[in-house]
Amino acid sequence: MNSPAPATPATSGRASDTGLALSVEGVDLRFGGIHALRGVSFSAAPGQITAVIGPNGAGKTSVFNTISGFYRPAAGRIVLGDEDITNVPVHARAARGLARTFQNIALFRGLTVLENIKLGGHHTMKANVFAAMGYLRSARDEEIALREEVERKVINFLEIDHIRHQSVDALPYGLQKRVELARALAMRPRVLLLDEPVAGMNREETEDMARYILDVQEEWGVTVLLVEHDMGMVMDISSHIAVLNFGEVIASGTPAEVRRHPQVIEAYLGADAGVAA
Repeated sequence: MNSPAPATPATSGRASDTGLALSVEGVDLRFGGIHALRGVSFSAAPGQITAVIGPNGAGKTSVFNTISGFYRPAAGRIVLGDEDITNVPVHARAARGLARTFQNIALFRGLTVLENIKLGGHHTMKANVFAAMGYLRSARDEEIALREEVERKVINFLEIDHIRHQSVDALPYGLQKRVELARALAMRPRVLLLDEPVAGMNREETEDMARYILDVQEEWGVTVLLVEHDMGMVMDISSHIAVLNFGEVIASGTPAEVRRHPQVIEAYLGADAGVAA
């Protein structure tokens, strides 16, 4: 695919130095007798786009679930910025600036686009449960501020103002994926994990999503870590790529370095084709 053109920034200025470094260090993950990850190590530089690629079953989603806190590794650690978050609960990782989307769309059916997006920002609100239930002034003011921020910074940024009051059930697949990205952005992330953000999209939708991801990185300064099978998009927008195969990192480097790596060629094309290539 051609490199996507940057969109007009929706923010008031560049959000510099907001992204955090993310490091996966010697992570082992087991499910009974299955060794899903074997000493996996790689880093995502702050404010850059890093991709994790590999054939089906290579361990990509297991890595994401370990970073997110859904899986606890048998060995190794996850470091966010300067903090070891290996044993930090999922909700506390979100509070530290870690947000993600999912391979299978995980929106709340029956709610509108705006309601789904606002849910992403609720962990930042400080009103206690009693103030929220009674809709006291403190809770009401926070709710209004959150809605204004979502509308100004997220909805306009992703160009979905025209659908904000529609139910997500009625939206086409490509727009649902964009709404899920919007909900993650409403969490005010410093590190954004994107699990197959363009899976199932047509070429036009893929190019639009690639443009939005680039804008998130460039205009917001967010660190982006993505898992994706669309190699054209990965090579176009990533500054660094880690390649997994059978739960191990077999290559790591720039797109040009990874593209030429013999183990990567073999993993994707097979031994005979790899030798020929």
